[in-house]
Amino acid sequence: MKVLAIANQKGGVGKTTTAVNLAASLAHLGKRVLLVDLDPQANATMGAGIDKAKLKASVYSLLLGESTIQQTIKTSESGGFDLLPASRDLAGAEVELVEASERETRLKSALAQVKDDCDFVLLDCPPALNLLTLNGLVAADAVMIPMQCEYYALEGLSDLVNTLRRIKQNLNKNIEIEGLLRTMFDPRSTLAQQVSEQLVKHFTSKLYHTVIPRNVRLAEAPSYGRPILAYDKSSKGAQAYLQLATEMLARHNSLDAVPVV
Repeated sequence: MKVLAIANQKGGVGKTTTAVNLAASLAHLGKRVLLVDLDPQANATMGAGIDKAKLKASVYSLLLGESTIQQTIKTSESGGFDLLPASRDLAGAEVELVEASERETRLKSALAQVKDDCDFVLLDCPPALNLLTLNGLVAADAVMIPMQCEYYALEGLSDLVNTLRRIKQNLNKNIEIEGLLRTMFDPRSTLAQQVSEQLVKHFTSKLYHTVIPRNVRLAEAPSYGRPILAYDKSSKGAQAYLQLATEMLARHNSLDAVPVV
């Protein structure tokens, strides 16, 4: 079982879009996938077609020990993967976990119970370094970093790498950087091209060849509670995430993740 956190402290870079559509793409390629929604906004939950208002158990109740992982898992019919869903209650977990024992390792302990049932676990982390993100990074084997090719991207990347370095030193010595993913890419933008060139120059070994384009169909799919493969399989967004899943599987068959230095 490979546990992959999809994280960036900067918001609006396509983390949830990547989490949902990579999960669906890996499932399409025959892998057993569990997606974990760690964001109180629960966008990954809704994007997978699960109604967050009707949940009897969620990541919130799982982290607080009020439900088991088996009681919490739902299946995304449109995506073909399993899901640990989030609800608005998850925002309260921040406060309630502060005084809890083993607060950073609760997700890791829960996931250990399904290690034989999954090929990949994808963690959709919130855009902040809080206890929820910390649980994700402590549970993860590696981190995928989605980022837009814009002015502040490199500065945000530096902050995240420093955060990962501290986590590796203190909480999870095994965590590695899986790779950097360029998202919402517009080839007509000169700035996007320039930032992309900088990323290729400085992070060649860490950069996915796959680039996720800015795509209207990709943006529409979550409002229908469907991953892009189930909404418009022929779209550029769907093909890009299938390509990403294929590239990721090829990496796993040949190369390990890039170390956090």
